[in-house]
Amino acid sequence: MTRTIGLMSGKGGVGKTTITSNLSTILAKKEKKVTVLDCNFTTSHLLMHFGKVYHPKTLNDVLKGESSMDEATYLNYTGVRVVPASLDLSDMMGVDVKMLGSKIENIFQDQDFVFLDNAAGFGRESISGMMASNEAILVATPYLPDITDIIRGKTILEDLGVDILGVVLNKVTGKKFELPDEEILELIELPILAKIPFDYKVMESLGLKTPLTFYDKKSRVSKELHRLASTLAGDNYIPAGGGILNTLSALVKRWS
Repeated sequence: MTRTIGLMSGKGGVGKTTITSNLSTILAKKEKKVTVLDCNFTTSHLLMHFGKVYHPKTLNDVLKGESSMDEATYLNYTGVRVVPASLDLSDMMGVDVKMLGSKIENIFQDQDFVFLDNAAGFGRESISGMMASNEAILVATPYLPDITDIIRGKTILEDLGVDILGVVLNKVTGKKFELPDEEILELIELPILAKIPFDYKVMESLGLKTPLTFYDKKSRVSKELHRLASTLAGDNYIPAGGGILNTLSALVKRWS
């Protein structure tokens, strides 16, 4: 059964697209069939995270009835199928984002995971992505404004009947000025799925035009994202370079 998971955030810049691209890359390496859609039509960046700027057909064309989903899909070398949005704002003309759910409902039944990289905030674009999702992951940094947005997003998703898997805290430094986990959990009343540490290697990966988890499994960010991907895939995470004892321990847990 296909899992359609929307990634949401209250504002831009929290790393939602980075998490989407890396999470999908890990799952593809686990031999899962994975498609990601850029549902952020006004500031579309997803394709760039996979090392490409231009694709002749986009999700904009699909929603305007000018292209099939297959024509708008780009098969990346990571094994992830990417459906980009157009970089040209003029391509927003004639796009009805409310049609998103109906356009994808019966198309990706052969996929294990479909990730929707949604627009930040709670406007028409974002709400359309939420409505097209069966499940949702909320992304935030560990600061009060972001956590407040998570509470708003949670309310909307609950009203829409979307199953909220939990929250990914991104760019975590562990400094005292960040909200502690206990306070965050009390405020959002949702599980914290992962805590992604701040790491300059994320910017390095963008410069190299490849998802960080594809070329550096041993980075702190990669390890935490691999753990999250294993949770979604229903298997046990075996850390890269973790040594024979860690490997044996993970295998015992898997088969126990």
